[in-house]
Parts: sequence; C-alpha cells; structure tokens
Amino acid sequence: MIDRFLEYSLRHGRKILLMIQDEKGIRRVNLTVTRLEGDSVFYTAARSAGEKALERSCILAADYARGDDGDTLARENAASNAK
Repeated sequence: MIDRFLEYSLRHGRKILLMIQDEKGIRRVNLTVTRLEGDSVFYTAARSAGEKALERSCILAADYARGDDGDTLARENAASNAK
C-alpha cells in the first residue's frame, strides 16, 4: 500500500504524508516524491532545500497530505472546465 502512495506522489506531483523512522526517531513528513530508484525514495520537502533520499525500509506508513483526497480525475475535470 505504501508503494501506491509513493507512485501517486511521483505521477501527479502531489504531496503525501509519510510516517518514517530514522536517526531522528519516528516522525511525520509531508513530501513530494521526485523519483524512485531501487530501495530508495528521492523527495523534496517544504522545510528542506533540494532533493533528499530515504530508504523504503524507513517508511512505516503513508497517507494523503492534508486537504488531498486522492481523486485525480475530479481535479483534472475541474481544471479542464476552468479553461
């Protein structure tokens, strides 16, 4: 299930919420996936400058970011109707 959220963020350029465990402990991070390579996830986050890497094994859970319901079709239809 985590892979589906990673792919969603990568394909649509949308932020997702990840619960991760790293050297700083367990924490929540809002991020946008920029690429997936093997066991690594590359991302950008609002609080950090530039692209960072994260091992998939550090990811405990994933969800949509606040305000996002994952309905990409509705968003595309709204954008095309606004034109």
